[in-house]
Amino acid sequence: MKAQLLPACLLLLFINCAQADEGLPPGVLRIDGTPAPALRLNNLDGEPYDLAATQGRWRFVHFWASWCGPCRREMPSIQKMVALMEDSGIEFVLINTAETEDEVFTFLGTVVPELELIPLLDSDGLVTEAWQPRGLPATYLVDPGGHIRYQALGGREWEKPVYLSFLRSLESRVTATPAGNR
Repeated sequence: MKAQLLPACLLLLFINCAQADEGLPPGVLRIDGTPAPALRLNNLDGEPYDLAATQGRWRFVHFWASWCGPCRREMPSIQKMVALMEDSGIEFVLINTAETEDEVFTFLGTVVPELELIPLLDSDGLVTEAWQPRGLPATYLVDPGGHIRYQALGGREWEKPVYLSFLRSLESRVTATPAGNR
């Protein structure tokens, strides 16, 4: 048993060291820059949102649901992060996955009553399906040109300095469009 665990542990150590060398915080993965799927939804107030219309800035695209335990634990951290990053050029987009307005409203009032953002509603789950998260919560960082550059699966303490520094550094990062995406 120990002989089988050793290679797995070494692989995880290698991956974590490689991410540390790239300056990525724990749990944030570099993605190849594939174009972000379409994202056109209404928010909880019924106002339309289109990700393509917000090109020219970094977007923090976050999928969540009220029934998801890690989402419930992470959302207060996102509320704090949004307040700490209000002067940044990053747009924060929160997408509730396949729940009713009442469920979302109740969740927000109970878990994050001070949240300044109005989440988008993916009531039928089709936008979430197009983005293909492996689970919830799932966060994608979309560059100013509309390409996914980073992903975080599972809950994070987004208000911690390591994540805030990383997010603040995004605006200064040069993002070349992969040859296949031109």
